[in-house]
Amino acid sequence: MKKTIALINGHPDGSDQHFCHGLAQAYETGARKAGHEVRRIDVAQLDFPILRTKQEFDEESTIPDIRAAQDAIRAASHLVVIYPLWLGTMPALLKAFLEQVFRPGFAFDRNSKGWPVKALTGRSARIVITVGMPALVYRWYFLAHSLKSLERNILKFSGISPVRDTIYGMVETAGQAKRDKWLSQMTDLGRRAG
Repeated sequence: MKKTIALINGHPDGSDQHFCHGLAQAYETGARKAGHEVRRIDVAQLDFPILRTKQEFDEESTIPDIRAAQDAIRAASHLVVIYPLWLGTMPALLKAFLEQVFRPGFAFDRNSKGWPVKALTGRSARIVITVGMPALVYRWYFLAHSLKSLERNILKFSGISPVRDTIYGMVETAGQAKRDKWLSQMTDLGRRAG
C-alpha cells in the first residue's frame, strides 16, 4: 500500500555534510523508488521565530514555512523525524519548529471542559536519532529521554501512533562500512514506509 510521508530532517545545520542528511536522503530514495509520496521538510532551511508566550503558542500560525509543514503533516499517513542528539536532547531549532507546528487547532483541539482532543490520529511515525555514545547506553542508561519525550509528549499526544524508533550510536567514530549498512537500513525503511 502506497503512503504519503512527511520526512522531517531536524538537523539544524543546512549543509549536507552531516550523517542525518544522508539518513534522510536514503529514506527518501527508498520511499520514492517504492512509489510512496514524500514531502521533505528540512528544518534548517525554514524561516520562523521562537515562540515566547502562551498567547503566541495558542494563536494560529500565519508563517508560510510553518503552514507548509502543517499541510505536509496533515496530508501524511506516516511521519519520519530525524535528528542528532545534542546535550541529551533534540537541537533547539527542531524543538522550536515542533512548538510552532504542533499547536492547538492543528495537533490537538480542546473539548468543552478544556481537555485536549487528539487531532492527528490515523498516522504512524518513526523517530531516528544519531548519538555519539553507544545506542544501548542512550537507550538503557539515559532511558532515551529525548526520544520518549518526542514520542509521548508530542506525537502520541497529538494522536500519532504507533511510533517506532531507530537509534544509531557512535556515529562520529563509525567506519564507512557501518555507515553504509545504516544507510541501507534507512533505504529499506523508506521502501517499506516504516
